[in-house]
This record gives sequence, C-alpha cells and structure tokens, in this order.
Amino acid sequence: MLDRLMQRYGKRSVHRCPVCGSGTLDHRTILWKDLIEAWELTPEEANYMGRQQGELCRNCQCNLRSRTLAGAFLDYVGYCGTLQEFCGKSRQARAMHVLEINEAGGLSPWLKRLPNHTLAEFPDVDMQALPYADNRWDIILHSDVLEHISDPILALQQCYRTLKAGGAMIYTIPLIYGRLSRSRRGLPPSYHGTPGIEKSGWIVHTEYGADFWLQPMSAGFRIISLFTLSGPESLAIICRK
Repeated sequence: MLDRLMQRYGKRSVHRCPVCGSGTLDHRTILWKDLIEAWELTPEEANYMGRQQGELCRNCQCNLRSRTLAGAFLDYVGYCGTLQEFCGKSRQARAMHVLEINEAGGLSPWLKRLPNHTLAEFPDVDMQALPYADNRWDIILHSDVLEHISDPILALQQCYRTLKAGGAMIYTIPLIYGRLSRSRRGLPPSYHGTPGIEKSGWIVHTEYGADFWLQPMSAGFRIISLFTLSGPESLAIICRK
C-alpha cells in the first residue's frame, strides 16, 4: 500500500513554497553512506528520506521537511498566505504565543518576527524539563528534534503541560514507514548533523516508524492528526491539547 501511495503522490508537485511563495526547487544529496547503513535503510527509504531533507526551495532554502512544518502551521491557524506574510502582517500572529524548540529548520528567521515568540535551544533549555509555566503557549514547534531526546515521552509531556487548552504542538520526525519504532540503545552510536562530527545533541536515541503516534498519545494528547504537502515522504504531526 505504501508503494502505491508514494507512486500516487509522487506525481503531484509542490508548486508554491508555504514559507516564501516561490515555486522553484533544488535537490541536494543530504544522507551519507554511514547514516544509511546505521539506519539500515532500503534504497526506497533512503530516497524518500533524502527528499525530506534535500529538496530545497531555491528562494528561501527551506527543505521539504521545513516546508511541510510551515504548511501544517498555516493550516492549523487557518491562514491562506505564506509563513513570511503571516509573521509579518497578521494581527492573529501578533497575539499568538509560540515556542520554537531548537531552530525549526529554515523557519526561524520568520518565526523570530513574532512579538511573542521564544526560541528554546539545547543545551540551555532541556526539552525534558521546560522552564515555563503551565498553559503558557498557543503553539509549540519542533522539527527533527524528538529522535535526539533520551526520554521522548517525558519531553512530550512537558510540551503538553506548557500548552494552553486548545493549543497545539506541531512537529516533524524522520520516519521509516515500513517498520516500527526502535530504540538505538545497545546499537552503535548514530549521529545526525555533519558527517564525521559527533556532538552530544546530534546523537540519535530513537528511530521512528509507523507507531510514532503512540508517544504523543501516551504524553496526554488526545487529538493527533497528520498534514502532508506531497505524500507520505512529507509529513507533519499536529497534536492538540
């Protein structure tokens, strides 16, 4: 079934970047041999994960992952323009309290324009112990962060605690759809980031698969929905409190 979905959605092009409105894309090779081998990716899996990370808007340089996160954010707030327009012009944006955990790909330059935006970065802020009051945020955004957290359910519980009632956490994770999630405990260390450079914040604790939704449900979220721009390789997760 996944193969049929990939073939179906692969024919639909993403004509307009939800971040800046551009319609021109570039493609770069992002995944490297050691990472593909550590994750035991098939050629098909390496292809769609490579597109998530390496299909770039030529204008704003946001990859497919970041563009999908932006699209999910705009869909959630009900805004028909681009993220650039929303952050610069919308009255709704000026009233919204947004927490960005680590830089959400290429979205940070626009999100930082929001008057009630906060960027929480590792190691100054630990996602497993957020230093914010209960019911603080309207939206929490993070992008390919959760796989680097040693206790991801605790981190998601912290997001749930600090969200306002009716608020949403919107995020992406690298997903391998043909298998279940697995911990890398006991496996050789695997790092994201730059090949050959090993940083504590880049180590991977969890490889996410088709059961990824169990973690936000275990953290307390009861409404979990998915957003896509172009098919299964382009996915953002929206969890409502």
